[in-house]
Amino acid sequence: MLPRPARSFLMNKEMIISSNGHETRVAILEDDQLAELFVEREQNRGVVGNVYKGRVSKVLPGMQSSFVDIGLERDGFLYVSDVIANLDEYDKDDDDDEGAKGAKGANGANGAGADGANGARARDRRRRRSGAAAIGRDRRDRDDEKRAPEPKIEELLKEGQDVIVQVAKEPLGTKGARLTCHVTLPGRFLVFMPTVDHIGISRKIDSRDERSRLRGIVKEFREQHSFSGGVIIRTAASGRSKEDILADLNYFYKIWVDMRQRGEQRRSPVTVYQEPSLVAKLLRDLLTDDYSAIRIDNPVEHQRALEFIGRIMPNLGNRVKRYDKDFPIFEEYGVQAELDKALRSKVWLKSGGSIVINQTEALVAIDVNTGRYVGKKTAGRLEDTIIKTNLEAAKEIVRQIRLRDLGGIIVCDFIDMEEKKNRQKVFQAVEQELRKDRAPSKALQVSDFGLVIVTRKRVKQSLERVLTEPCPYCSGAGTIKSSATVCYEILSEVKKVGSDLDGPGVLLRVNPDIARALAGRRARRAERSEEHAAEGRHREA
Repeated sequence: MLPRPARSFLMNKEMIISSNGHETRVAILEDDQLAELFVEREQNRGVVGNVYKGRVSKVLPGMQSSFVDIGLERDGFLYVSDVIANLDEYDKDDDDDEGAKGAKGANGANGAGADGANGARARDRRRRRSGAAAIGRDRRDRDDEKRAPEPKIEELLKEGQDVIVQVAKEPLGTKGARLTCHVTLPGRFLVFMPTVDHIGISRKIDSRDERSRLRGIVKEFREQHSFSGGVIIRTAASGRSKEDILADLNYFYKIWVDMRQRGEQRRSPVTVYQEPSLVAKLLRDLLTDDYSAIRIDNPVEHQRALEFIGRIMPNLGNRVKRYDKDFPIFEEYGVQAELDKALRSKVWLKSGGSIVINQTEALVAIDVNTGRYVGKKTAGRLEDTIIKTNLEAAKEIVRQIRLRDLGGIIVCDFIDMEEKKNRQKVFQAVEQELRKDRAPSKALQVSDFGLVIVTRKRVKQSLERVLTEPCPYCSGAGTIKSSATVCYEILSEVKKVGSDLDGPGVLLRVNPDIARALAGRRARRAERSEEHAAEGRHREA
């Protein structure tokens, strides 16, 4: 899996927020280009992150999963792996700390007790052998534990049982929401996990003193408030004051008390925690020093954003700008034009080439074409024209994947290149651009066919599903029957029921295009009849 964006990507970012009370749209601009778009409608808010007290409606032993009624249109889907607690990833953090301490002690012993270089090396070899044997035993023990049979879904859940779950993935199409029992509530500096009892720290915080300080703040708060539940200390907490950490802890404490009260007082299915508004959620998760401005056209949202940023990152408060022009904010910053392009299948590149994006139920296919780009006017190779188009397409493809929020399997068919180094260059360009994407993704090069396959985790509906709906005439197929086909079917149907009809003729109510096609067909048939009659008269003469 590709690592997440690094600080080396120095680009100008802006957040453009348009809200009218019924719908909120947030656009993320990177170097004045639309990179991501988020839409939230008041009557149809997203449910990812919400916590519910649900009721198990069906247990499926054959699939080791269950359906849970959480009060939505469709029951949520809960796998057995999302019921069993798994603390391995959190325990690794503490193991690393202990391992570091052990390594430090070993180094000290080696330096202090050396009788000579040869003796030290011999003892070192023996120590490594004994250490390797111990590690092997520990590894075998862990493997035995891993091989131990895991509980089955029918042993963990029963129909009619109440269970606390969190939505991990939005309902998509005919599928219900993906659920998990591993509840996590993110804050600015911490992540609260009410279903476990553990304190973990981000590996990116290197300083041992800082790790100890942060862990001490959390432990002290838990002891003073008898606060159960796990806490992960995020990288953003490094260097923050005790007051900032306590603010997150107090926020979590109030939320957890409220969640417990709702869960105990109300019958399932019921919402026990709802994620904050789209704007607050994005500011909490995305806001960094990279953002030069946050522009908001709604005075209420502007005030909320000021208060929220004043609490989590007061030094960025002056970057929140109120947009008060009459001209729509998305039109002002070119967002609407890019949005319109994102709903089309064909996207033109600056060089004159193009990419064509086709979404299907199974995968997304993206084709690259040179289009109007024919290379330089001066002498040049065809390979140079192709590599330039492919490199430009690689950047635009990843931008469109992020903007349209495409997920699943994405097959990119670049223009065939003869030289292996050029194919590798294009693949590296795709990987480099994918590192800017927050969604987990992975790229694979299929060299025999010149394809690049990208897998990307889909957690919410694509932009096309959010902003459009299937055509009522073609049911989303994108094509309808031709006029000639419809005329043939009409004539066949009339012929089929003709023997049952009484009267001089049949009245058809059809589309004007079909009426013109039928009239043209009748005219051609009359002409052929006259021609045949003329030929008959000629033969008789």
